[in-house]
Amino acid sequence: MIQCNEKLSLTRQCALLKIPRSTFYSVCKGEGAYNLKLMRMIDETFMEKPFFGSRQMMRWLRMQGYSVGRKRIRRLMKLLGLDAIYQKPNTSKPHPEHKIYPYLLRHLDIIRPNQVWCSDITYIPIRGGFLYLVAIMDWYSRKVLSWRLSNSLEASFCVEALEEALSNYPVPEIFNTDQGSQFTGHDWIEALQEAKIKISMDGKGRWMDNVFIERLWRSLKYECVYLYDFEDGREARRKIGAWIKDYNKERPHSALDGVPPDWVYYRSSGLNPMNGMAA
Repeated sequence: MIQCNEKLSLTRQCALLKIPRSTFYSVCKGEGAYNLKLMRMIDETFMEKPFFGSRQMMRWLRMQGYSVGRKRIRRLMKLLGLDAIYQKPNTSKPHPEHKIYPYLLRHLDIIRPNQVWCSDITYIPIRGGFLYLVAIMDWYSRKVLSWRLSNSLEASFCVEALEEALSNYPVPEIFNTDQGSQFTGHDWIEALQEAKIKISMDGKGRWMDNVFIERLWRSLKYECVYLYDFEDGREARRKIGAWIKDYNKERPHSALDGVPPDWVYYRSSGLNPMNGMAA
């Protein structure tokens, strides 16, 4: 949003957008190659050891031969949105002025597609930087209904994914997310309310409340993201898209009696699992 302009100085543009000028220069500078490598290692390690805080992560990386301090690791973990103790990668931070909705799924029997949808955000490393990925999932069938990549945590890419899912599939009864600002902001809440969808949010710090999409992230990272050193966003989008397509259509799922999510989603809806058409 900020550009070189003869009429408006960078200082004035930052003032109009209500951000410190130092923030603009910090964003432009980005992370160096060494820090990006550390971020990838931290992300991979955290998938296996979600109980690691900054001190344990620092010690682990030192054992691997990296000369790092706790201050650096704490900053990078914060940038990645990783908190120890519970497994949830906290990429979406709460907004103090946004309304928090109650968790509606406790003791609820989820027995059909489009009864409950869920969404979450995760970090995706690429060469020279990183992206954020949001996905919309049907809780019952585990089918990924839509997804988007973004180079920032602005809420707009989440809303775009939501609008795509709502335009392509029947409206769900309940939508569950964490309490991140992307999911408590006006545009997201308004889209759900206009579609008359009940809003559910995880309890604070309870990664298990949205466990199925957490498992999706784990599978995606080990079976795709960590296998490739994505050159750029274009390659990441292509390979992640291919993985999600295979996940939906071909990948047997142990929790679904060995069939892919598409089979469960369409068959339970009275449609042909091969093409989504009426059986």
